[in-house]
Amino acid sequence: MKTLGLIGGTSWHSTIEYYSAINQSVNDYFGNNTNPPLLVYTLNQAEVHRFQIENKWDSIAHMLTQGAKSLRKAGAEAVMFCANTPHKVYNQVQEQLDFKVIHIADVTAQAIQKKGIKKVCFIGTKYSMQETFISQRLQENGLDVLVPESESVINELHRIIIEELTYGKIKEESKAYVISILNGLINKGAEGVILGCTEFPLMIFKDDLSVPIFDTTKIHAMSGVEYILGE
Repeated sequence: MKTLGLIGGTSWHSTIEYYSAINQSVNDYFGNNTNPPLLVYTLNQAEVHRFQIENKWDSIAHMLTQGAKSLRKAGAEAVMFCANTPHKVYNQVQEQLDFKVIHIADVTAQAIQKKGIKKVCFIGTKYSMQETFISQRLQENGLDVLVPESESVINELHRIIIEELTYGKIKEESKAYVISILNGLINKGAEGVILGCTEFPLMIFKDDLSVPIFDTTKIHAMSGVEYILGE
């Protein structure tokens, strides 16, 4: 098995989901308690959020680069950012490394295409909805992507992530709000929904919507399993 490094902490709740999913899938593959060679580097989420607010993305890129290099020194052969938003600086980090960072949007697009779906909607943090570092990557992979257009909607979805989900809080009124926004995008033609923040799958489940849900956390984690197993 190949050694994979996970850069987590944004948030640690979703990092646990990655760690759990990868270990369980490798257990299932071997049919016993065989565990994969995983290495975890945890970022300080409070510091990351501060840099985001201050628009210091170069500092976030530096944190991710140092994390990746530390994992490399420890034996990782490839790494993953265990969240969508850090991919804003993916290119900046990848060019500093001589090993692979597995991109969340690339593997998500592949999973969607396997279902024969072409038009999807995407929700995530305000950074990933207002900017194109995820949606453009998805489009480059052949998908038509809808995102919320209203600034108030974008801000409220972001607030739910930052103030509630990253603390593990699930509020019914917030869940109802998110579902209403997603149903509006489905009515505009979305054939599938991308939960593009690793916290949203803690709240939204397949029975909540009339179209398939693509959980970037699960998809990304499974791509890590494929890498580990050399498939």
